[in-house]
Amino acid sequence: MGATATIEKVSVIVSKGSLEGIYPALIMANGARAEGIEADLFFTFFGLDAITKKRYEHIKFATVGNPGLHLPTLVGALPGMPAVLTRSMERRMAGLDIPPVPEFLEMISDTGAGIYACKASVDLFGLGKDDLIEQVQGIITVGEFYEHAAGGQIIYT
Repeated sequence: MGATATIEKVSVIVSKGSLEGIYPALIMANGARAEGIEADLFFTFFGLDAITKKRYEHIKFATVGNPGLHLPTLVGALPGMPAVLTRSMERRMAGLDIPPVPEFLEMISDTGAGIYACKASVDLFGLGKDDLIEQVQGIITVGEFYEHAAGGQIIYT
């Protein structure tokens, strides 16, 4: 048998600002670090909510247009439905020892993972470094992201 290739580096792109858009990326990055794999997170477009001070403690579950819920769109659009489903999902994740987004980001940062914001998206939404959580190591261009990702696997969540 030949030697098996191992992944040594991953760069995870986070473009969605909902719980189901953010958690897969955090879980992938955390799992990579636990396996000794270098990991970077690149937050772009609505994914910036996960690293924006005003929003990262208030991430909601997307209930409208989410086929994974197996609910009619009208049910997902009912007033209060996002809050109810978000609380339910947060309880289920807590039962599995999956931390809330702010704590998870801090844990991942503490393992040495890179956390970066997309410059184009930051500019688009009129944000600056002061609007982002302290774990953000930089606001970088897509080209700079590719430099960080060089030699590794890119994962788009």
